[in-house]
Amino acid sequence: MTFHHSDARSSRRTFLSLLGLGAAAAAGGPLLAGCSEKPSSSGAAQNLDAFADLLPTHRDLAQSIRPDVIGVRPVPDGYTSYPASLVDAITDKPGTSGKEITAMTPAWGPAPPGVGQSAYLQAVNAELGTPVNFTIQDGNTYADKLNAMFGARDVPDLLCVPGWEVEKIPRFAEAIGVLFEDLTDHLKGDAISSYPMLATFPTGSWRNAIWNGRLAAVPNPTDGPFPWAMFTRKDLLDARGLAAPTSLDELLTMAREITDPARNVWAFSDVFAMIQMYHKVPGSKGGWRLKSDGTPEFKYETPEYRQALEVMTKIYKDGLVHPDLVASKGADATQLFAKSGAIVFKQDGIGFWQGAQAEHQKINPKLNIQPLPVFSATGGDPLVWGDDEPISYTFVKKGVGKERVEELLRVINWCSAPLGSQEAQLRDFGVAGQHHTMTPNGPVKTELAFKEIANQYFFISGRNPTVGPFPDTPNYVQDVLTYSNAMVKYLEKDPWDGVKLEMPAAYKANQVPTEDKFTDVLRGRRPLSDVDGIVQEWKANGGEEARKLLADSLPKAGR
Repeated sequence: MTFHHSDARSSRRTFLSLLGLGAAAAAGGPLLAGCSEKPSSSGAAQNLDAFADLLPTHRDLAQSIRPDVIGVRPVPDGYTSYPASLVDAITDKPGTSGKEITAMTPAWGPAPPGVGQSAYLQAVNAELGTPVNFTIQDGNTYADKLNAMFGARDVPDLLCVPGWEVEKIPRFAEAIGVLFEDLTDHLKGDAISSYPMLATFPTGSWRNAIWNGRLAAVPNPTDGPFPWAMFTRKDLLDARGLAAPTSLDELLTMAREITDPARNVWAFSDVFAMIQMYHKVPGSKGGWRLKSDGTPEFKYETPEYRQALEVMTKIYKDGLVHPDLVASKGADATQLFAKSGAIVFKQDGIGFWQGAQAEHQKINPKLNIQPLPVFSATGGDPLVWGDDEPISYTFVKKGVGKERVEELLRVINWCSAPLGSQEAQLRDFGVAGQHHTMTPNGPVKTELAFKEIANQYFFISGRNPTVGPFPDTPNYVQDVLTYSNAMVKYLEKDPWDGVKLEMPAAYKANQVPTEDKFTDVLRGRRPLSDVDGIVQEWKANGGEEARKLLADSLPKAGR
């Protein structure tokens, strides 16, 4: 599977759209109880560059298969075909104690059967040598479960914490110190050689796994830096003799031309994030940048955001967005775009692309979903949002003892085996004849696989990031990496790269309410003249506090 990470809201949206699910994970949750009585509402910043000596020594696997398409980092490499022969990446069983490992991971949709009723879990556990017993929690309410678990100080041996949930857990760094093992001495420098699959992870992923000045978790590296792209139905444009637009003016002109309610066709879904990107609105750390005098400013305060707001407001006013989406009737933008063609341009995460193409081309063989290269509405090079932060982190329960920590790390190492290994095929596709059938293009999952395999072992491990192969969409890997390699050169520079931030509590609590106010402006429920007042409210309700934290964190980062 392909996963993409970005800021908290868009990463979750990308991930869920990839899985074909529309719900967004719930926010909030109670304060962590009992870890500390000290308030930490003002936030905290930690310079990760100061801990370079803690990072594992990076090593490539000698037997790993060569990729077909090379990505420009942080874009991953791609594989267009499934390996003809597989290697055994790990010769010894990682589990030696026979003692059950408890683990908690998220899932979206129906929970898979437990270990007693799952041929898949039984098969993988037999290879591990020590059984993993998963508790699967609803991904939509995972933060609530984490908060309750931390408050009770009751965690499993292995705990998956998705990156987008970290921001929802108050005093998370304090919780780590109380509840989880310090993995530094097991993994730093050449110690990582005991876990060769983990040694292949990008160094930047390990840097992000540092909390409290120590290596606190095993990262699950992202396989793509971009939170958003603007997709179009190229087959529909081709049928009308239209070339893909290469500027905002061309896009808006075409949008007015193709919108025809009588024929049930509208130009857009909600495309506000892309309209912001076209105007070079800042996206780092959710929307921050440095002014020429070196002080932080948030996107709401910038002229670029005002321009983007005015353009998107006019898009709504002119009726270019599908009315069922404007009315929030629960309409499925993916169906309107990929199935019916009622939308011609759709903003979504990169992870949406392959799944939508594969699903809907079965009905419409002419379907051709393609992203528009990002352009600048204001001249010069475009600006592209993105980061290389991990999808999730795996934490090890504190107090289990050195030998048990080593066993758990060996299990995580096994689960992190790369494409081309027997271990990865079992992890991803289960047992031949039961969970998949082999075809000339690689394994194809059975109904049992869709029932039993819910990325359980993926979420207690990581992966040296790659894309593909996808036999049902043979052009996808080349297409996505051509697009990604072209866009990565315009990736926005983050002034706080290397600084781990825990934003102030008031700022975090005010994020969604403020976005809702701007949505009211966009959709004509509030006038544009209200924007100054909304920005003043944002400043008073955590914005200024966040600015101070960001300003104070820069000298510590040596900038």
